[in-house]
Amino acid sequence: MRLFLIFGVIILIVALLCAGCTSRNLPATPASQAIGGITIPTTTGPPSPDEARQIAAAAYVYGYPLVFMEVLREHQTAVTAPDILRGLAPANQMVRVYQVPIDQFQSRAPWPITDASYVGAWLDLTEEPVVLSVPSSEGRYYVVMLEDPWTYDLSSVGTRTTGNGPGNFAVVGPGWNGTLPPDVTRIESPSRYVMLAARAQVDGPADLPATAAFLDNVTLTPLSAWGTNYTPPANVPVTSNVTPNSLSSASAAYIANMTPDAFYDRLATAMVASPPYPEDTPVLDQIARIGIVPGAPFDWSGMNATMQDAIARGYSDGIAQVNAAAVEWPGDVEVHGWRAVFDMGAYGTNYALRAGLAAGYGAGNLVEDALYWWSAANATGVPYSGQNNYVLHFAPHSTPPANAFWSVTLYNINGQFVQNPLDKYAISSHAGNPVYNPDGSLDIYIQQTTPGADKESNWLPAPQDRFMLIIRMYWPQESALNGSWEPPEVQRVG
Repeated sequence: MRLFLIFGVIILIVALLCAGCTSRNLPATPASQAIGGITIPTTTGPPSPDEARQIAAAAYVYGYPLVFMEVLREHQTAVTAPDILRGLAPANQMVRVYQVPIDQFQSRAPWPITDASYVGAWLDLTEEPVVLSVPSSEGRYYVVMLEDPWTYDLSSVGTRTTGNGPGNFAVVGPGWNGTLPPDVTRIESPSRYVMLAARAQVDGPADLPATAAFLDNVTLTPLSAWGTNYTPPANVPVTSNVTPNSLSSASAAYIANMTPDAFYDRLATAMVASPPYPEDTPVLDQIARIGIVPGAPFDWSGMNATMQDAIARGYSDGIAQVNAAAVEWPGDVEVHGWRAVFDMGAYGTNYALRAGLAAGYGAGNLVEDALYWWSAANATGVPYSGQNNYVLHFAPHSTPPANAFWSVTLYNINGQFVQNPLDKYAISSHAGNPVYNPDGSLDIYIQQTTPGADKESNWLPAPQDRFMLIIRMYWPQESALNGSWEPPEVQRVG
């Protein structure tokens, strides 16, 4: 018996030792955590190749919006003077795109609109604050979006937040400690750069001159010129060698041609002017392990071939993740064939959604200012086609609940208007006078051919092939924000 026990103990010890040897020979799986759609290790110190690959993928998803916006800013400001046809202007100067005919505007920007007019600018706050001045809108709804290069919206200016009266607002960059004039409201920006996009309600073609008159008086003034009869410089030197382009798709294409070292170096550089947010610390700690540090050159050439290969693989992984997020929109809401994002401009740590929207859409207003519902297919996933007829039916008194106004706009699958004899692209609550049914319901007819002269006021002409729809709600009511109101399914008829 004693020999049997001793033999059993020896077998147990050998088994445990062998198990230990076996575990040491298996590749280690990095201890990791998921944050906002990306996965990062929880370890510290020099990373293994597997960890480096994981970190590189996370760095691409995390940093994509910042690099995208920096490339966009560089291309949109590389002109000596405002160029309205291309939607470009030097920093701190307005480009008044409402002056461009809609058929020319849509050729450079997908999903144009007919229910509002725009002005835009890039603010450079490096030297001093820039004062945004707005006149009284005389009751006209408007909103000014101020967005940093991480694609987070600052507090907006406009009807919902600051009212329709005149106002002056100084956008102040980091590190500025001066005193503002008493009649100027301070808006803090964590970045030196801010994208500005202002839109004002248009009540049909006849209202365009009045809308333009309002937007003509939305101006930008450097703080040092405040109180003077300031005129923006007519010929601003261009220091970059990029080809000016207003298209966000051009920025995406530019990034797609970047090598890993170029992308990560651009990210490290951009984080100086646009510091990361405090909640990003776990990600920053990890990407620093592969050399991505704000303000420090990314030392690609100093890495060995194994580490370069790992980072390059992670870079490819990150690209695939962003491309997928541009289609799927992680965390979006889907109802009856419609999709909406309720975190636009306020993503928190939802890094995958932030990157996907930057790649596939660009910038956007806070949902409290503008809520969009998108649809290219019915509730079962069947794409819309002009070979069929459809009706969008709103039950009595259940049209999109908005404090300002709503619209339903039709586009081809590329996000452009569909040319038609009526020159009609949208049905809106405030223009075009849609005809309601006697019970208060509303039918919108979506088809190629006329539904009949008595119904043309509610007709959205469709193309022969696929198309998509967008419901826009400006200053949506609480029922739209809390989900108690939902868009109805587009029904095929006939």
